[in-house]
Amino acid sequence: MACTVVLCFLIALINGWDSLVAFSLYGTSFVLLVLAWLFGSLTVEVDGDELRHFFGPGFWKKTYQLQEIESVKQVRNSWIFGWGIRLTPHGWLYNVSGLDAIQVQLRSGRKFRIGTDDPSDLVEALEKSV
Repeated sequence: MACTVVLCFLIALINGWDSLVAFSLYGTSFVLLVLAWLFGSLTVEVDGDELRHFFGPGFWKKTYQLQEIESVKQVRNSWIFGWGIRLTPHGWLYNVSGLDAIQVQLRSGRKFRIGTDDPSDLVEALEKSV
């Protein structure tokens, strides 16, 4: 994403700062920077009786009661599922990078996945708390 923003600024510089192309590229760069800020990180917390996860500065925050969790397992996502918030054959996926994740099965039957760079420790923390 950073390369795209730099490329936008270079094209704007080449075309002149006051052109319509430059103005469009400024807008595109701004949107990309905001998206990077919102979705650049994923925080996962197991605290008290809750599992919480959210992107960036608290965007798209989800909270689950630990008593609602039936099972948790470590999984590896297909590269096809991508990053961000995606609906997959395994339920919703919340991910910012990599392929490692945990899959949470709720008592209601609903499943979802949370991407993490340390799936084994997250599974262990949830199993201790559930």
